[in-house]
Amino acid sequence: MANNSATPVGELLLRTSPMPSDTNANGDIFGGWIMSQMDIAGGMLAIEITGGRAVTIAVDAMKFIKPVKVGDVVCCYGKVTSIGNTSVTIRLEVWVKPSLREMNVEKEKDFFVVTEASFTYVAVDSEGRKRLFPKPESSAS
Repeated sequence: MANNSATPVGELLLRTSPMPSDTNANGDIFGGWIMSQMDIAGGMLAIEITGGRAVTIAVDAMKFIKPVKVGDVVCCYGKVTSIGNTSVTIRLEVWVKPSLREMNVEKEKDFFVVTEASFTYVAVDSEGRKRLFPKPESSAS
């Protein structure tokens, strides 16, 4: 379900800008590149929460709402939605601020959501086996 609010949900986890090598033949940024940025952002938060190695085990459906262009500022926000004994689920949203050359003078909407999804990570040991981790004091809301 798309975030219809005017502001992102969660904390800023990653901010980057795509390069020409990240585009398809039409000049739009590959959806896979955006998804990988989400996975990087969520993975860093998952590692903090689980206190060690964590790997992606699931991603719910994604719908790309608007195209992203080279030079846009891509911001990934995340919020923990559930914490289990071996896994954590993080809701991630990608918001984009268009590059200065693309911004509308009327500033119709200069910061918008591009996609969102829930990523689930499982804590693993050095052998890649699931491991328990202590739940943080302030549990997910």
